[in-house]
Amino acid sequence: MCRSIKTLRRPEIEATDAEVSAAALQFVRKVSGYRAPSRKNAEAFDGAVAEIAAASKRLLESLAS
Repeated sequence: MCRSIKTLRRPEIEATDAEVSAAALQFVRKVSGYRAPSRKNAEAFDGAVAEIAAASKRLLESLAS
């Protein structure tokens, strides 16, 4: 796992949307190899970030504490 992605499942507080989005962005950066994509790849990059953030939020909401 990328060291800059922090664990979002914490018993004391719920992860914020900003934290989930930041983790998704770090994941897509790691997988794609881009810190910032070119204009040609921006739509695919941003779409992947949104999809991963949504999937992560669903996962966190469905996990039992």
